[in-house]
Amino acid sequence: MSLPDSLRSRLLAVLAVLAVVALCLLSVRQLAQVHAAQRAMAAINARTASGTAGLPAAHANSSPVLVELFTSEGCSSCPPADALLARLQRDQPIPGANILVLEEHVDYWDSLGWHDRFSSHQLTVRQGDYVQRLHLSDSYTPQMIVDGTSEFVGNDRAHALRVIGQAAHTAKLPISLAILSSDQSHLAGTASVTPASNPFPNADVYAALVQSMASTQVLRGENGGQTLHHVSIVRQMKRIGSLADASTASLKFSLDVPADTTPAGLRLVVFLQRASDGAILGATSCPASASPEHAAAAIAPGALQHKPPTDSPNP
Repeated sequence: MSLPDSLRSRLLAVLAVLAVVALCLLSVRQLAQVHAAQRAMAAINARTASGTAGLPAAHANSSPVLVELFTSEGCSSCPPADALLARLQRDQPIPGANILVLEEHVDYWDSLGWHDRFSSHQLTVRQGDYVQRLHLSDSYTPQMIVDGTSEFVGNDRAHALRVIGQAAHTAKLPISLAILSSDQSHLAGTASVTPASNPFPNADVYAALVQSMASTQVLRGENGGQTLHHVSIVRQMKRIGSLADASTASLKFSLDVPADTTPAGLRLVVFLQRASDGAILGATSCPASASPEHAAAAIAPGALQHKPPTDSPNP
């Protein structure tokens, strides 16, 4: 039985209207999704551009965890580890942990095709001290060390998250840090530690001046042709006293500002490290250009360690 022509026309008109409404609703939904994606991307870009202006509110009272990465621009396995370190600093992914990162460039890759402008023999020696303390067979890159006692291949994200989460449960000594002055050549400050009931007189107080971020176009070597991105690059690290000293009076210290940067692009990290086993007992950080009143208490697991060829000057 066929419908009358007039009824058929009305049904077709209704269906056409419904189709138009459905298309409009779909377009509105897609437009909302696009706007949401744009807002999310803008937020990500803003966080990336701002570096580490501050911690999320949820981490304001978190326990400090010091994460060191021994790396080199001459090592092809290091860029993924550098990127992981940047994400740990930016995202602060572990509840209860205030992750303070140090990117430490060693110098034993420098003779293999590319001289790393951030490399330091002092940091190579520091890594060698960890080799002795942790009973390792040799130095390698990338190597990540959490709170001075746990080491692993620096691009192992799952291992990093697990160890940082464990370290966040370790009580730390509070450090008060203040910048007295800073200019184009020097930075002066003070650090003090709230006295503990059982202080560790053999613990050392270190101050590290770090460059917040930098990029390098690598022309030769294993990373030749790549642009590498870095965060929290150690430009100078100095022992400024003992924990016993810092518990009785404020330690005054001075650091040299590198000629190729300014205090505005630097941060100061101060930490306590027990001499016997390397354990980090406390850590804090603040901008290097702070006023005197400022104080502050991706690769799958199993990646191979990357050692330079045997003919390299690996200490």
